[in-house]
Amino acid sequence: MDLVERIHARVEGRVQGVGFRWFTADLALRLGLTGFVRNLADGAVEAVAEGPSADLERWIEQIRRGPPMSRVLSCTVNMTTEPTGEYERFDIVHHKPEYK
Repeated sequence: MDLVERIHARVEGRVQGVGFRWFTADLALRLGLTGFVRNLADGAVEAVAEGPSADLERWIEQIRRGPPMSRVLSCTVNMTTEPTGEYERFDIVHHKPEYK
């Protein structure tokens, strides 16, 4: 059995208004990952996911490419082997972007 891990990703580029959150969530759901994705006020997208390490690697590989209308300039990933288990599913957060 794969080790369950947690990933925090920040994606920059043309990633808002191009279906990036939907793309990220759809892929996560197909891979059986839990977590969330949301837009940030600075134009980036933030995502947190938990699941088997092999599935997380596939997920990151795909979000580094993004959907066809996006243009990913950078994808910063922090991985830990300490998932919290706080998520029951993978959600798209639909509220005003968080200021960081």
